[in-house]
Amino acid sequence: MHSKVMILGSGPAGNTAAIYAARAGLDPLLVHGEQPGGQLTITTDVDNYPGFADTVQGPWLMEQMEAQAREVGTQIVTDTIVSLDLSIHPFVAEGELGDTYTADTLILCTGAQAKWLGIAGETEYLGSGVSACATCDGPFFKGKHVAVVGGGNTAVEEALFLSKLCKQVTLIHRRDELRAEKMLQERLLGTKNIDVIWSHVPQEVVGENGRMTGLTLRSTQHDDTQFASFDGVFVAIGHSPNTGLVSDVLDLDAEGYVLTEPDSTRTSIAGVFAAGDVKDKIFRQAVTAAGSGCMAALEAEKFISESE
Repeated sequence: MHSKVMILGSGPAGNTAAIYAARAGLDPLLVHGEQPGGQLTITTDVDNYPGFADTVQGPWLMEQMEAQAREVGTQIVTDTIVSLDLSIHPFVAEGELGDTYTADTLILCTGAQAKWLGIAGETEYLGSGVSACATCDGPFFKGKHVAVVGGGNTAVEEALFLSKLCKQVTLIHRRDELRAEKMLQERLLGTKNIDVIWSHVPQEVVGENGRMTGLTLRSTQHDDTQFASFDGVFVAIGHSPNTGLVSDVLDLDAEGYVLTEPDSTRTSIAGVFAAGDVKDKIFRQAVTAAGSGCMAALEAEKFISESE
């Protein structure tokens, strides 16, 4: 199965890349795994994506993006790519089902996954009090008391952001000192509505009537437990980019994100582009992912034109 543009991943970046590539007459092929739609498929309310005056549901938004990609001419297949050969051209991808795909260009939109705590109740209350994105979900907790779990830059930045919206923010850290930059620590500790619970880790997310009500916390020093009441919890212990397929062939940064040229989606291999959270560890928003998907499609079109 050959295509001029092959897109791996079907989140906002992948679908937007497909829409632009199809409208350019490139007949793109989009390959997604068993859970199409990326992280928005596990998000409930979305009220910060442009174009919708009312709150929409994440899964519905991704269904609409996929429907639009199909409507303009994208071929979409369900398969899991198990290997990529980017040393030859056209590029070759092998699917889990035994199919072989070749392409003149490749747009990598495989995204990233939030690291979770893996505790009881976390999955049950995901979207009902449990979140991994303060920018996405913070506005739903205006005037409420929330917890942030973590001790690095991301956790401190999330807590500072939430302090502008929430009545009280409690940072929970497993150690007795933070790993965040000194300047961020000073801002955190100097913010009146932020407090810190040191040397504790969440053991269970507790809730009732389908909504989170608090956390059971375990001390890392004495192993005793306590219950703390919260309206929500934001897990900020990092993300893992889905770059296993290209970890040995593309240039990645120290955290495993694909490196691209400045103001571009071009990677270290000509004809291979990366868009969305697989390359973006700073913003991680649906709208920025969609924007980079557009960029990738336009750059792929230019690459094909110049090659021809």
